[in-house]
Amino acid sequence: MNVSLLTVSFRLGGCRSLKEKRQRLKGIRERFGKATSVAVCESGFQDVHQRSQWTFVVAASDSDVVERSLSEIIERLQLSVDAEVVDVHKERLI
Repeated sequence: MNVSLLTVSFRLGGCRSLKEKRQRLKGIRERFGKATSVAVCESGFQDVHQRSQWTFVVAASDSDVVERSLSEIIERLQLSVDAEVVDVHKERLI
């Protein structure tokens, strides 16, 4: 079993409320949490208007599958989220 953790931090320029923040980040959990090998949660800056942090846990029997999944998540986030990706941290757990 191979398990990796991906933590992505966002900056939401011009965001003035938590409601606006939720709208701009809408769908992350639904888009990525549907995959059987991925768990996702908002892991930081929950009460800050212009910052957000999301953590993804990816598990698979093959390390190449985990790496491809992590790369795909990063790419899809950069294309689909109305926020600037400011930090990406990968950590292999198992």
